Amino acid sequence: MPLRDLETWMWAEACEILDRADRLHRQFFRPAVMSVKRPTWEPPIDIYETNYEFKIMIALPGVAPEHLSVILEDDHLIVNGQRHLPVSAESHIRRMEIPYGRFERRIELPVGHFEIGAREFVNGCLFISLRKI
Repeated sequence: MPLRDLETWMWAEACEILDRADRLHRQFFRPAVMSVKRPTWEPPIDIYETNYEFKIMIALPGVAPEHLSVILEDDHLIVNGQRHLPVSAESHIRRMEIPYGRFERRIELPVGHFEIGAREFVNGCLFISLRKI
């Protein structure tokens, strides 16, 4: 492969990686519009299914369990709450990559009937069991 083609290929790959990083950042961190009460970010999730239940893991590091709400509504599981900024008003923020503020994750469920089973908060993750009924 000629040197020029290699440079073009490397540049294209670098641009694609930057585009993917930017898309991921926008997906997980959406800055709040001034004093709007809407959620500003969505936590990532993993979902596992067995014959009897769905197991959902929601990544919520830094969120206190008392700041969470879990609701089963029609064909969605809705998890919402707030992650508070852990610094005082006098602090000067030098870098901020972790999203703060209100969050909500609406998880569409398959056709069927479910009830919320066990809920555990372990190592910054909320584990929810949805029993199939």
